[in-house]
Amino acid sequence: MTDLTILIPILGVLVALTNIIVQVTKKATWDKMPTNLVALGVAQVLTISAGIAYCQIKVVVMTWYIVAALVVGGFMVAYAAMFGFDKLREIMQWGDGR
Repeated sequence: MTDLTILIPILGVLVALTNIIVQVTKKATWDKMPTNLVALGVAQVLTISAGIAYCQIKVVVMTWYIVAALVVGGFMVAYAAMFGFDKLREIMQWGDGR
């Protein structure tokens, strides 16, 4: 059995990495592709890659439900990256009295 207590910090790191990568690539894809689509793609690639790396390190057999969980996790990371940053910015602007 794998240790699930590390799942939340890993998802947090994946959200942060997704935000950083999307912000860096936003200027290159601004007119070509919607930013939310870029965030979804980056989140999926990072989450699935991290899951595969984890399975390789811990010698866990990749089954269909692990792959399905990684895809669902990728959507969760994308959602948090897309809407979490906007909500954080709203909260910070509200604190400034704007």
